[in-house]
Amino acid sequence: MPFSPRSAFAGFRFPPEIIVLSVRWYLRYGLSYRDVEELLGERGIEVDHVTIYRWVQRFTPLLADAAGPCRRAVGDCWFVDETYVKVAGRWRYVYRAVDQYGQIIDVYVSSRRDFVAARRFFARALRAHGTPVEVVTDRAPALRAAIEELVPGAFHNTEQHANNRVECDHGRLKARLRPMRGLKRDHSARVIMRGHSLMQNIRRGHYELGIDARSHRRIETAFTELAQTI
Repeated sequence: MPFSPRSAFAGFRFPPEIIVLSVRWYLRYGLSYRDVEELLGERGIEVDHVTIYRWVQRFTPLLADAAGPCRRAVGDCWFVDETYVKVAGRWRYVYRAVDQYGQIIDVYVSSRRDFVAARRFFARALRAHGTPVEVVTDRAPALRAAIEELVPGAFHNTEQHANNRVECDHGRLKARLRPMRGLKRDHSARVIMRGHSLMQNIRRGHYELGIDARSHRRIETAFTELAQTI
């Protein structure tokens, strides 16, 4: 499909293929913006790393929104936990949930680790994905209170080691954040967390995207399909 002249790419000097390639590389691999700049430069494409940063910030939410209708239903068992990252030298708490199939259900970045943040996370996830049958967490009081209020009918599992699935998944996020050498703004952190979730879910086959492509071309094909819709 040709790109529409009224698309989100209209007015940009570089073609959509270059922009999407840069965004995909950044979200998929442990690269900094300067690393992506260097890789493009080896291919004769001169782009400043600040421009790549702006592409990632602008197009990642658009691609994630476009992928929504292609997303497969989440499972009925949710593994929920929070981890932490530094943004501009301050700690931020990242609430995350995955289902029993490894699909990342939702991500929420908060400046606080309390009942209000836990409630906001659950409320947003429930609006988008319905009510789970079981919720697995650690014994954090804030998570318990949010579940009792918003999902009273779900079985709340707090057994030791039961939440290892999501805790292990935190490691993949931390590994991706390490080359960034720190996030500078809360907005940037939210975009990157969402982009990481999108990439992980595409890689794990939780979207009806790139399904006709060979396995090593699936991510590339998926991002091309998404770009054609924005």
